[in-house]
This record gives sequence, structure tokens and C-alpha cells, in this order.
Amino acid sequence: MNQPASTKPATAETARQVVSAKNLGLTFQTNDGPVQALSNVDLTIGKGEFVSFIGPSGCGKTTLLRVIADLEKPTSGSISINGMSAEQAREARAYGYVFQAAALFPWRTIERNVALPLEVMGLPRAEQAQRIARTLDLVNLKGFEKKYPWQLSGGMQQRASIARALAFDADLLLMDEPFGALDEIVRDHLNEQLLDLWGRTSKTICFVTHSIPEAVYLSTRIVVMSPRPGRVTDVIESTLPRERPLDIRETPEFLAIAARVRDGLRAGHSYED
Repeated sequence: MNQPASTKPATAETARQVVSAKNLGLTFQTNDGPVQALSNVDLTIGKGEFVSFIGPSGCGKTTLLRVIADLEKPTSGSISINGMSAEQAREARAYGYVFQAAALFPWRTIERNVALPLEVMGLPRAEQAQRIARTLDLVNLKGFEKKYPWQLSGGMQQRASIARALAFDADLLLMDEPFGALDEIVRDHLNEQLLDLWGRTSKTICFVTHSIPEAVYLSTRIVVMSPRPGRVTDVIESTLPRERPLDIRETPEFLAIAARVRDGLRAGHSYED
């Protein structure tokens, strides 16, 4: 079973660790027998990093994100978030979570959707209003506070979902393929906006994607995962500058990183247990 986070005093190195997984495994019990979703995952994510998880469908990318969020419990190994157990981190609201679909309530205005976690937290209305205004400004939705989700485009709805995740100002942002259903032009625009948001907030971001260009464009590191059971087969450090215009995707440096990710995915597919 998962072990509690260490109670040893934090060193300078551990103080910079936001996520730390050691020998992490998860097996689901189903009517057809056990299904091993994750196996021997070792991974450390430092403060302020933008880390993408990429791999074939069913490789455990989303499952790993859900373990970080304490939405799934590991069956072996350990995981800690900011030196706490995943359960403690969830109870401390140490992260925001953005799902694949915007999941906005259609009967609430955009500002009331963003307010939902703040209401659950019991924050005073004045503080709620300040946070709502700040986060909607961060995602370029100022002026759309009184609109309903059905009055916004898909990309704007997803930005509202990001604002909701940012509203309680957690240092860690977990994003599960948030732009996968959007067309390429909108996706490119939101990728640019997300990089800008990351640069302005210094959040630590864990991002699930199926897109190699998206992973390379956004990330400081790319975690390549194998088919089920999900293993980390490669962790690729990006050498791209922090400032990344979209046309950086045509540069030899970008293409070289993308080629390594592609090679890692191919190698993972040939992995034999």
C-alpha cells in the first residue's frame, strides 16, 4: 500500500520537490481479474516546472495524474506532494485540476462557476470577488463574468475551467488533456496563452497530452510512458528557451526533441514485460 510521506526535515533539494513518486504502482481489481495500470514509476517534479506526460492511449497518463490528485490510491510504492501525502495535499487544497472537458455548470455564470471552489472553502464574498477578478484576468476572460457557458466558445469555456482551478491559488496545476477536443488553431492559441500564464504565475504544471508538438512546445521536461502497465521509459529535458513563439516548432532544436519523444514512444511500444 502507499506509504505516508516522510517526516524528516526538508533539505534544500526536497524543499524544491513538488511531486515525488517512488516505485509507484497501481492495480485495479475488475470482474475480469486484476489490471495493472502503473508499474514502478519513479519521478520527481521540481517547483516551477512544466512537465508533460505523453504515451499511447491506456498507458496510465491520466491515472498517474489522478494518483497525484488523490483521486486514485496506489497499491504499491509511495507518492508525496509538497512533502505531504497525496491525501493531505488534497485536503490542504494544494493543487488545481483541469479536466478534459470544461465541466462548467450551465445554470451558473462564468464568475459563479469560478467561485464554486471558493464557496466550498467558505471564503468571504469580498475575497471571492477579488480572486474571481484576478483569475479571469489571468486567462483573458475579463468582461465575460456575467456570460453563461453556452454563450462562450469551446476554447473560452476551457479557459474558464482553468480560471476555476487557479482560483484558490494552489502552486500545483494538474491538467488532463485540456485542449484535446479543440481545433488546431484554437489549440495553438491556448498553448501560447498557457505558456504566458505559466510564466506570469510560476505555477508547477503537470500536463497530460497525446500530442508530441504540444508536449515539446509547452514543457521543461517530457515524461514518455509505455503501454499498460504504465512505466516511465524516458524523461526528456527541453533545451528550448522560456520564450517560445509558435514558429519555434519549425526549428532544428524543436524537431530534434520531437524526434526523441517519437523514438521513445516507439521504444515503449516494443517493451516486453
